[in-house]
Amino acid sequence: MTRVAVIGNAGGGKSTLCRAISDALGLPYHSIDKIQWLPGWEMMPEAEFHIRHESLIAGERWIIDGFGPWQDIERRFDAADTIVFIDLPLWRHLLWATKRQIRSVFLGRTDGPEGCPMWQVTFKLYRMMWWLHRKVRPKLIAAMDAYRADRDIIHLRSPRDIEGFRKACLKLQPHH
Repeated sequence: MTRVAVIGNAGGGKSTLCRAISDALGLPYHSIDKIQWLPGWEMMPEAEFHIRHESLIAGERWIIDGFGPWQDIERRFDAADTIVFIDLPLWRHLLWATKRQIRSVFLGRTDGPEGCPMWQVTFKLYRMMWWLHRKVRPKLIAAMDAYRADRDIIHLRSPRDIEGFRKACLKLQPHH
């Protein structure tokens, strides 16, 4: 597990899981949100995003979370040896995202894109989450099925699954 793509709806704990795996396995961690979004929630030009994304996935060791354009998701899956899909029920994604949004108003959010206050996009976030669950999730499941023969596919469907996978990664630490 040296090139790990983590994907899933907002509020599912992707960033938290990625930081834990990064720490456990010494993999450089990259968040698509931090690359794709410029200050003020301005989207990076697609051509520039593709170049930055390609340079990340060309590396020998990484963990990358997030979406980006579909062709970049496919390229990331092509380059990955492990694909982790956090696929919780929509209500749980919404609940956890709401808690994060409320927390960010009072405490800020250090793991989000720089110069992009989370509260400004709360309602857009909810619409996007609904769309991802209804429209993109089936495409992700089909894509992962296509990669199942030659990639490790980890489909996490509950908080217990996420915690179990995190603990399994800790056991893979080089010093164990």
